[in-house]
Amino acid sequence: MAKYLIIGGHGKVALLTAPLLAREGHEVTAVIRNPEHAGDVEAAGATPLVLDVETASQDELASAFAGQDAIVWSAGAGGGDPRRTYAVDRDAAIRSMDAAEQAGVRRYVMVSYLGARPDHGIPEDDSFHAYAEAKAAADEHLRRSGLDWTILGPGALTLDEPTGRIRLASPESVGERRETSRGNVAEAIRVVLAAEHAVGHQYEFVDGEEPIVAAVAAS
Repeated sequence: MAKYLIIGGHGKVALLTAPLLAREGHEVTAVIRNPEHAGDVEAAGATPLVLDVETASQDELASAFAGQDAIVWSAGAGGGDPRRTYAVDRDAAIRSMDAAEQAGVRRYVMVSYLGARPDHGIPEDDSFHAYAEAKAAADEHLRRSGLDWTILGPGALTLDEPTGRIRLASPESVGERRETSRGNVAEAIRVVLAAEHAVGHQYEFVDGEEPIVAAVAAS
């Protein structure tokens, strides 16, 4: 069984991912900033690790990553503050990738969003601009790294019950339905971690009719 570390361990996606991995016998560590969230993480089947990735150095992150088989980035500043958005979604994310390489952890899964790319088209006066810029920079750094990366780009996240079924899409082809259940994102994380052929791929998706395993295998 493997050792997985999830950054953003108290987020909704992470709390849904940890039980899926733990049920398979994997050892899951969840990085959290607030020690008061440790109980929720433990209830999800993960071991909490209190570490503020916004302020942690690359060396501190590498020390935390040592011995892990994969890193999953599922953190986010939450929007509203462009300065902190850049600090977390861009700078800390990039630092975590460099730390993973430093620690010898080659597998890295990034939870991004549908439409994340340098030419995202979000105007500067849009409140989403900072997040779009930050994610584009982080994703590009990951693609250019020496890591065995996978990028997941779900549509607008919901708390709908997971179906285990998605539709691979792009912002241009997505059609009317643009939502993705957080539970389906969690299942996608589980699937790509187990799939060697997912390395070097970016999967953008919304809720759909194709089983996640089949969608990942076919791409």
